[in-house]
Amino acid sequence: MSKLACAPGAESFVHPALFYRGPEEYLAGTVPFVLAGIAAEEPVTVAVPEDNLVLLRAELGPDAERVRFLDMTIAGRNPGRIIPGVLRAFADAHAGQHVRIIGEPIWPGRTDQEYPACVQHEALINLAFTGRDLTILCPYDTQNLAPAVLTDAEATHPLLIDGAGRRTSAAYDPVRVIADYNRPLPEPADATELAVDATNLARARALARTHADHAGLSDDQAADMELVVTELIANSVDHGGGLGRLRIWTTDRHLVCEVNDHGAMTDPLAGRRPAAPGQLRNRGLLLVNHMADLVRLHTDVHGTTMRVHFQL
Repeated sequence: MSKLACAPGAESFVHPALFYRGPEEYLAGTVPFVLAGIAAEEPVTVAVPEDNLVLLRAELGPDAERVRFLDMTIAGRNPGRIIPGVLRAFADAHAGQHVRIIGEPIWPGRTDQEYPACVQHEALINLAFTGRDLTILCPYDTQNLAPAVLTDAEATHPLLIDGAGRRTSAAYDPVRVIADYNRPLPEPADATELAVDATNLARARALARTHADHAGLSDDQAADMELVVTELIANSVDHGGGLGRLRIWTTDRHLVCEVNDHGAMTDPLAGRRPAAPGQLRNRGLLLVNHMADLVRLHTDVHGTTMRVHFQL
């Protein structure tokens, strides 16, 4: 595994995928990246699953004190939360400096439901940070991830790094990936439905609370779900023609709420930009991403579906 320093070059934003096989290759690809940032007095954060956090902390030794660590299985459980809550939060806090981030949003434990949101997130990073002065290194476990995942990584990262060295990705095409994973969502087997508009918001909130209580969500989760339903309906009223359809159902792992309307979402980064100081409007989708355990989206000329999962 070649060592990676990723010093800023002609492009101020660098977004490589690191293909690793086992702990030795993981450390060979990540530790030099962190140490180079520390040596250059650049802010460094590491957001990876807990097992890899432990591995990196141990290898870095005393230098770990100069790095901000986050467990990505918590901070990035909902992939829609990663850009505003992890990446932008750190980069914006160090404006004017070159920032280094290791972000591992795709790990073998990700579910089939989560994966489309994960790969769209990786593609959207390229839109969100164009022109920004930072490097985001994304490790991929080639031993335990499916070949299709690695193929997608080649399309979402302009630079690839593995045991043979580093190379430009000939398959890089993040816009195509965003479109390819904008797929209709599978229909639920059974759901409670309610047509919603500005006049029956209280009824929609009560329906959400009833389902949350029956599903065994905590009081905090139930309150979050009520707020999410409120924000989704408000978004439909404002941008979806004033009328939407609320559906709520339970799976073996999640309580799911969905709002469908006739509006088309044209901004792929909607809900992924941190709120500006004093911003009071257009924060609804950002709040939804921060509160939910998973958000799935499908939009086309016929309408938009926002599907939000709360883990039981």
